[in-house]
Amino acid sequence: MSPNIPITDEHIHIDPRAKGIDAVKQFQNAGGTHMMVVSKPTWTLGVEVVKPDDYRIVFDETVDIVRQINEIGVGAFPVLGVHPAEITKLCERMELENAISLMKSGLEIASEYVNEGLAVGLKSGRPHYPVSDEVWEASNSIMSHAFSLGKDLGCAVQLHTESVGEAELEDIASRAKSVGISLDKVVKHYAPPLVDVCERIGLYPGVLAGKGAIEQALKQGSRFMMETDYIDDPQRPGAVLGPKTIPRRTLKLVETYGEEVFWKVHKENIESVYEVAIEL
Repeated sequence: MSPNIPITDEHIHIDPRAKGIDAVKQFQNAGGTHMMVVSKPTWTLGVEVVKPDDYRIVFDETVDIVRQINEIGVGAFPVLGVHPAEITKLCERMELENAISLMKSGLEIASEYVNEGLAVGLKSGRPHYPVSDEVWEASNSIMSHAFSLGKDLGCAVQLHTESVGEAELEDIASRAKSVGISLDKVVKHYAPPLVDVCERIGLYPGVLAGKGAIEQALKQGSRFMMETDYIDDPQRPGAVLGPKTIPRRTLKLVETYGEEVFWKVHKENIESVYEVAIEL
């Protein structure tokens, strides 16, 4: 299928141990044209981080899979970082202070890749499950460090966080503001369709393209991106949403909403946030 519009999955994982390039081909055959490929959590790849350079194993693999994706004709861009749940994994075998230092160092290494043009954004956030006050505070400190690195680089920072409503989005925005990063570079990954709230606050939502979510988002405007958070894990096939989801959903929605709004969602918004060229 050769679509008339770009169709971008703004948060997807591709793992050579799982479906890998076959998942990309499913996306492409369904009409997908571009993807932001996010580095997977270290432990899901069997990498035990004991020193900052261990993160390079994951980052290098992500950069390499993106190269392979581009070779088959899908425009792909790496987003690299440290999954916020890493703090829990690390604290099983080290003191909290050491875990904080290691995760901040991992983000600094990811920022080197951005600086060298090997990646287009950073990934950070805070745990999506209950943690102690001490770990929560530490996680916010790590997230703020990512904001600081993003500000210096002028790049996007994608956030994996707890489920959000207006209060949580306000809290994230205030932390970003205190560091000085431009709020339209702060992306709430796995966002509900709170497009108007995000627009008012200044954050950018990557709306999870679940059933009915994009229709809800479109009622509020076009200042959002679409994502599946496809995990590419043989233990969880199709989780969170399958690679064909966004192309299929977009092409179906075009019948009702027309193409113009999706040029904004899949091209202009991506170009603005990540400073990449989305071209057919």
